[in-house]
Amino acid sequence: QVQTVESGGGLVQPGGSLRLSCAASGFTFSRYAMSWYRQAPENERELVAAVSSAGSITNYADSVKGRFTISRDNAKNTLYLQMNHLNPEDTAVYYCKAKGPYGMEYWGKGTLVTVSS
Repeated sequence: QVQTVESGGGLVQPGGSLRLSCAASGFTFSRYAMSWYRQAPENERELVAAVSSAGSITNYADSVKGRFTISRDNAKNTLYLQMNHLNPEDTAVYYCKAKGPYGMEYWGKGTLVTVSS
């Protein structure tokens, strides 16, 4: 059974940090490009960061550059998003997405990040 399960969300004060994880199973994780998306209330889902299958190429939305770091551990079938210097505009449900070499995509159910004092 294919699964991508996000965890690590929660309530954090402005300026704080969180580390999200996405545990993958049921597919060959190391062959899939992975990305994090987020969706705030009444907004469209947007790409936050992406990483190539081997982890050698990353890209980020302008709004998170210098604050967020995407990484992966192919031995553990896990994707990460380290988020620093969080601000209220980062409040959203964060999703991980797997995209395979033939275009197959798998989405998790998301984890809520709330940045508030």
